[in-house]
Amino acid sequence: MKATSNKKSVGSYPFVNVIFSISTALFMIGLFFLLVIIARNISSDLKKGIEIQVFLRKGLNEEEIKVIEKGLSEKSYIDQSDGKPRIQFLSKEDAAKTLIEDTGEDFIEFLGANPLRDSYIINLTEDFQNNERLEEIKKDIESIPDIYEVAYTQNLKKMVDDINDNIQILGMVISVFVIILLFTVVVLINNAIKLALFSQRFLIRSMQLVGATPFFIKKPFVLRATLHGAISGFLATLLLLGIYLLAIEILPDIEQFLKLWEISLIFIGLLALGSIIGYLSSYSAVTRYLRMRLDELY
Repeated sequence: MKATSNKKSVGSYPFVNVIFSISTALFMIGLFFLLVIIARNISSDLKKGIEIQVFLRKGLNEEEIKVIEKGLSEKSYIDQSDGKPRIQFLSKEDAAKTLIEDTGEDFIEFLGANPLRDSYIINLTEDFQNNERLEEIKKDIESIPDIYEVAYTQNLKKMVDDINDNIQILGMVISVFVIILLFTVVVLINNAIKLALFSQRFLIRSMQLVGATPFFIKKPFVLRATLHGAISGFLATLLLLGIYLLAIEILPDIEQFLKLWEISLIFIGLLALGSIIGYLSSYSAVTRYLRMRLDELY
């Protein structure tokens, strides 16, 4: 009978559990960034809808109204769209027409006159959308001549603030889990490679005795671990893509809050992160093992 050989090649180790653990950790990291990006984009979209209405003094002529518009457009807190300030003039006639359509009642016929005022509807940049800044902006605009009053929606502002707070809380909670998962993965890779090194310790020692350099010995371990990290990143990417496509089927509106370049960046990041984790963990484990004394190998 011929004897069978159970020798393992240099650099081999039980990699199934390692790939599974890295894939799980990377999936959680990718899911975290996916949720954060979607939440931030939703928040940003809501903030773009926050409007401040600037009511004008009655009896202004067209030239005086244009002067006010020019003054508002020069303010640093006015949001820009395609290089133009987001300022919209709303005449009292248009405002009355909209109100009549919404309520179904002709209040002008009842009152005998239109009590509404001409106004400008302006949008602010995100940096100025907090309670303190809004009050400062309100006072600044009301200091402009011929401005009667400035009004903004408090309920919508509170909703955006609540979303931002929830994003921060969600980020903190998931970050803790991500850190724990990464630590577990690094420990697992180190233990798997240590086991492989221990099972091949005499072969490695023989390679050292015949003059093999540390780089030559490390190379197969590092290459395999890096490859397994990249495979894990690819698997995590596929799983994350599946979850995203399923979410779009259930909630189609989600698609508008996640751009293609953002998805691509997350997927590339997962592949790179998996490779980096595999490389650094394996390099550290092999380096530490090769520094052990001969008597510590038994």
